[in-house]
Amino acid sequence: MSSEATVAPQGGTDDEVAAARAAITAKLTYAVGKNAVTASDRDWFLATALAVRDRMVDPWIASSKATYATGAKRVYYLSLEFLIGRLLFDTMNNLGLTDVYRAALGDLGVDLEKLKTVEPDAALGNGGLGRLAACFLDSMASLSIPAYGYGIRYDHGLFRQVVKGGWQQEYPENWLSFGNPWQFERPEVIYDIQFGGSVEAIMQPSGYPRYVWHPAETIEAVAYDTPIAGWRGRHVNTLRLWSARAVDPLRLDAFNSGDHIGALVEQVRAEAISKILYPSDETPAGHELRLRQEYFFVSASLQDLIYRHMRTYGDIRSLADKVAIQLNDTHPAISVAELMRILVDVRDIPWDEAWDITCRTLGYTNHTLLPEALETWPVPLLERLLPRQMQIIYLINAIHLEKAKTIEGADDAFLSSVSLIDEGNGRKVRMGHLAFIGSHSINGVSALHSDLVQKTIFRDLDRVYPGRINNKTNGITFRRWLQGANPGLTRILVDNCGESILDDPTGLAKLVPHAADTGLHDEFGSVRRANKVALARLIRDRLDIRVNPNALFDVQIKRIHEYKRQLLNILETIALYQAMRAQPHKEWVPRVKIFAGKAAASYHQAKLIIKLANDVAQVVNSDPTVRDLLKVVFLPNYNVSLAEMIIPAADLSEQISTAGMEASGTGNMKLALNGALTIGTLDGANVEIKEHVGDDNIFIFGLTTDEVAERRRQGIDAGGTIAASRELSAVLEAIEAGIFSPGEPGRFAALTTALRHHDYFLVTADFDSYYAAQRAVDALWLDRAAWWKASLTNTARVAWFSSDRTIAEYAKDIWNVPVRPAG
Repeated sequence: MSSEATVAPQGGTDDEVAAARAAITAKLTYAVGKNAVTASDRDWFLATALAVRDRMVDPWIASSKATYATGAKRVYYLSLEFLIGRLLFDTMNNLGLTDVYRAALGDLGVDLEKLKTVEPDAALGNGGLGRLAACFLDSMASLSIPAYGYGIRYDHGLFRQVVKGGWQQEYPENWLSFGNPWQFERPEVIYDIQFGGSVEAIMQPSGYPRYVWHPAETIEAVAYDTPIAGWRGRHVNTLRLWSARAVDPLRLDAFNSGDHIGALVEQVRAEAISKILYPSDETPAGHELRLRQEYFFVSASLQDLIYRHMRTYGDIRSLADKVAIQLNDTHPAISVAELMRILVDVRDIPWDEAWDITCRTLGYTNHTLLPEALETWPVPLLERLLPRQMQIIYLINAIHLEKAKTIEGADDAFLSSVSLIDEGNGRKVRMGHLAFIGSHSINGVSALHSDLVQKTIFRDLDRVYPGRINNKTNGITFRRWLQGANPGLTRILVDNCGESILDDPTGLAKLVPHAADTGLHDEFGSVRRANKVALARLIRDRLDIRVNPNALFDVQIKRIHEYKRQLLNILETIALYQAMRAQPHKEWVPRVKIFAGKAAASYHQAKLIIKLANDVAQVVNSDPTVRDLLKVVFLPNYNVSLAEMIIPAADLSEQISTAGMEASGTGNMKLALNGALTIGTLDGANVEIKEHVGDDNIFIFGLTTDEVAERRRQGIDAGGTIAASRELSAVLEAIEAGIFSPGEPGRFAALTTALRHHDYFLVTADFDSYYAAQRAVDALWLDRAAWWKASLTNTARVAWFSSDRTIAEYAKDIWNVPVRPAG
């Protein structure tokens, strides 16, 4: 990536630079405890971050005061993930401080760019879900929407991915080892979170029982706040994360009796809740821990927002008028039962009124059509761990089923499909159903996805509660993924479209009439090459692989999953490799295939795909026949910072999921914004990207959603499909012969057997179409004027995919809160 300054109208007078220099020096001395002579890069980073954080505090407090003074409605965004990445440059950019602090540090003999690499990525998420939440926080602040993000302060996040011998290995992500300068600990903000025990029904004079929960276990949720500054720093919101703590961290009697380990058992059990993101659920203990995590952060967040509401307004009945709660996927779905428990049991609100408040307050965003992601919890586990909430779920379901019975044609099968309890699979609670029933709005995250939500997973619920499903296509914050990640390109765009695009990216459309301008192509190409040189340097330093920056950089960066079909990309890579070996003198387009992404620790097929990618890389990269024509790279430990290096350097964006399985995607938007051309299926937001950039500026292949469904109905044995494809047959034979696993030809049998006989994700069905699309990519690449015209057009036409637009739609259609345009 270019090392030029982040582009924004910043400047900075001598007095401002002097003040920043003094602030940094003071923090270095009095907060870090070092002087300029002995300070390390990390010390300078801490001092700079603390100085920048101070600049957020006044507008943070002012934003909060204004919300209280005006009685503005607040939005609370509940998400198990917030993939915020590094904050130093992002915050300085939003506050307009980058140039000032660059100059101040330069006067002190410190390179700001060097400090960037010192800051760890905040390990608070996994992939698109968490990154979307981070973009939404930025946009809510930029649009001056009073909001809180609520989640968990993970000690170690997901995991640090290390690749050894081609295999993924998981290690703790120690992002908090040297502290977190952006957070404010709030030791006074503590809530009791309770589990287990029993429920007592106490009959009241009214003749109705009052239910009292007697929990068996209590732990504490402690708050940590991070200020999130919006564009130009005019509004600052809060990301409040919860850390788990034992009520009694040490059993002194056990310790004094010599049981030093046993004395800490309760502390370990409590703190496990906020240790890591997505603990493996292959064991009963792991399954329970996931539920404990979800309830922990939901209960703490609801208690906190209700406390704030009552302190301000004093009347719980006005909650829905002053509060909007958005559930980011099914992880916070227990909010429905927990909010009802608080309203009915704690605040003494009659059931029907409490249900009305709950439904009007909650909104639910669905992010997936995959059954495993639509969480279900065993009824016995919920009854044991959350007995009162399970009682409430039973009552919600009973009332819900009575309503469902009134629907025309409501037979037993229909009632079974809409019930909160799945009776056919060991009795489980359907959390997606709970979120749907308890929310006034249910939205998908792309036009195609929302349509499929209505037609498939929630088809019958939509008949019971018509009109609740709506679409809010995802977006990205251009401030990070263009201005922050690609300053060289941003400078060109400002020069050609005006500085107004920094506030309103729709001005990028001014580029469209100049799409064929070869001079502009040269400028685009120069910046792209500089970014590719920077990425090539990173690849060399991390992997000792040398790649050609003049080659086509073909990028697939996302969570490793069978439906995202990294395997399809690898198969095409092998086919291309075999073709190059067979015809070494042909005019081939040089390619660098770049993969990055993590597989869930217990997802064995995905981890085998990573191994295959690395084994293919080892063979291809060491073959002198293909020289610089083809290189394969798997970059470990994919995170936001790595994405900020890869995306500005990408020429081709791989968005090749099985049609109908990707809810939206946001990587596709980031890459298109930076001028990469998309090769993809008609899935998720690819459909809308195609509509905006035009058919000539995107490479679409493969089966459509309807064709996927029909193909599966016909059967997913792929023997005939494979036999009909010469290239695919040769690729599978090479893998099975051990070409990429010498001495262990059966290493990838689980992958090839699935492809031959149970190809649910239709990799084989789409292979020939994908291979042909890749050859169309080659042809366009050789026509440089046509390629850069398409690249420029992608950047010019994707302004609609701004998260500011998405959040403005949420604000208007779901939350009923006003917005103030950014800038």
